[in-house]
Amino acid sequence: METSAVILEGPQALSVDTVPLSDPGETDLVVEIRHSGISTGTEKLFYTGKMPPFPGMGYPLVPGYESVGEVVEAAPATGFRAGERVFVPGANCYGGDVKGLFGGAARLLVSDVSRVTRVDAGLGAEGALLALAATARHAMAGLNKDVPDLIVGHGVLGRLLARLTIAAGSPAPTVWEIDPARQGGATGYDVLHPDADERRDYTSIYDASGNGDLLNTLIGRIAKGGEIVLAGFYTQPLQFAFPPAFMKEARLRIAAEWTPDDLAATRALVECGALSLADLITHRSRATDAPAAYETAFGDADCLKMILDWNA
Repeated sequence: METSAVILEGPQALSVDTVPLSDPGETDLVVEIRHSGISTGTEKLFYTGKMPPFPGMGYPLVPGYESVGEVVEAAPATGFRAGERVFVPGANCYGGDVKGLFGGAARLLVSDVSRVTRVDAGLGAEGALLALAATARHAMAGLNKDVPDLIVGHGVLGRLLARLTIAAGSPAPTVWEIDPARQGGATGYDVLHPDADERRDYTSIYDASGNGDLLNTLIGRIAKGGEIVLAGFYTQPLQFAFPPAFMKEARLRIAAEWTPDDLAATRALVECGALSLADLITHRSRATDAPAAYETAFGDADCLKMILDWNA
C-alpha cells in the first residue's frame, strides 16, 4: 500500500508526496484520515530545526500526532469494524527511509489497535484536538496536583487548561496573554496582560507559553510554597535566581506527555458535555496545500489551531 503524506525533508523543507505503507498485521487497523492538526509546539521545532536531539528523530519524517479518521480495514482480533470513527496519535508505518516519529499527517495510516481510540463522529475535525486536551488533563490530574489559579498563555493549551479547571468545579483561573489577538475568546474566566495584574500570591501557576525566560517573573508571583508547572516544551536550559525562589520555598513541576488514561478521561469529559472543544480551530486548509498551511500555523498570531482536511 501507499499513501499521500506530509513530508518534512529538513528544516523548512516541506511537501506532500506519496510514500509506501507497511502491511497491516493481525492487531493493526487501517485508518483513512479525515482531519489532522498542526502542532505549534513540537512540530514547529522540527520545522525550524530547533528540536533538541530526541529518540527516533531525523529527516525525512511525517509530522503530526493529532489525527482523526475512519477505520477502513480491521482484522477480527482488533474488536473494531470498518466505518468506526477513531482518533490516532500518529503512527510509525512508513516504508523506505521515511521516519514516523509522529507520523499522523497522512491520508492513510496503519496503527496497532492499542493506540487507537473510538470517538464520536459528531466531533468532526474537533476530534483531532483530543491529544492537546489530554495533555492539559495530564498536567492537572493526579495525586498532589493543584488546579491552576494562574495560566500563562491563551493559546489552545492555555484555553483547555482553563476549561478543565472550570469543569472540575474549581474557581475560575486568571490567564495572562500579551498578544491582543489572543486575549479574546474566554468564557467564564478573565484574560489579562501581565502588567495589569498586581496579584502576587498565586498557589499554582501553569506556564503554557513555553517561554523559559519567565521563570523569575513567575517565582515573584507565587505565594510561599507555591508551585510553578512547566506545561510547555523548552528547548533552552532553564535557569532562575535562587534567593527569591528560596524565600518563597518555590516548587517546580514538569508536565510530560499524556497517557492512555488521560485520553480516555478526556474523551469522557467531551462526550458528556463537561469539556467543550469548540472555537479552538481557527484555520483549515486542504492537505494538498500543507506547505502554506504550516507557514500560517507557525507565523500567524491569529491562528490558534490549523487543521488539514484530507477529504478532498
